[in-house]
Amino acid sequence: MTNESVRLARRATDEGKEIATLTLTSKMGAMGPDFWHEAAGALAGLGDARVLILRGEGLFSAGLDVKASAAELLPALGDEARFAAVVAGMHAVTEGVAALPLPVVVAAHGWCIGAGLELAAAADLRLCSADARFMLPEVRLGIVADLGGLQRLPGLIGRGRAAHLALTGAPIDAATAERWGLVTEVLPDPDALFARADALADALAALPPHALEGTKRSLNAEGLHAGRLAADVAWNARHMTAEGLHAALRKA
Repeated sequence: MTNESVRLARRATDEGKEIATLTLTSKMGAMGPDFWHEAAGALAGLGDARVLILRGEGLFSAGLDVKASAAELLPALGDEARFAAVVAGMHAVTEGVAALPLPVVVAAHGWCIGAGLELAAAADLRLCSADARFMLPEVRLGIVADLGGLQRLPGLIGRGRAAHLALTGAPIDAATAERWGLVTEVLPDPDALFARADALADALAALPPHALEGTKRSLNAEGLHAGRLAADVAWNARHMTAEGLHAALRKA
């Protein structure tokens, strides 16, 4: 599927499992009204994909395309209900990524700014190339990041580091992002990055999908409490099979 702002491609692993790659194709990966609409459609059309990779072309994303979005945002200023309705279309994408039952891998190169960083934070695994830079500049624009980044980043990198990103609006480089835990691996260049993302996706696709989904559900739950542990137990009770248990025993 190809639109103006995104391209959804599919490929099969050697084992016949489907990998989907959603590429941000607009100039500088900017996120205008078309992006949110097209990305939501792509997420709804993943079908039998086992893993989703998110990446950009010239860079990952320069964030919200303010100029393209002005026609929707300006009339909504001062009207909370109308403004919330506009932003709801953006939330449908970031929250939709977080809610997918399959693993989502971000492969970020170049700039990952604002809404682009909030989208990346909604994924499960983040890789980047050495040229990557991450920035949450909303405070410099007199606004608050409102696409989930302020809620997700503290869990990923700690409250203090999330506060540094959000309150200063200053960028961090790839090495800092890895040290902070925002990304788990830094590759030397974009080609190596995309190859590594593909290899990781292949490895994930070979794992039982119900186990990946259940693990994601638990990771995304808030805090450690009896209800969450009970939910994990119930999930395994529904999905664990004798065949899977014997296979695990053979590997032990």
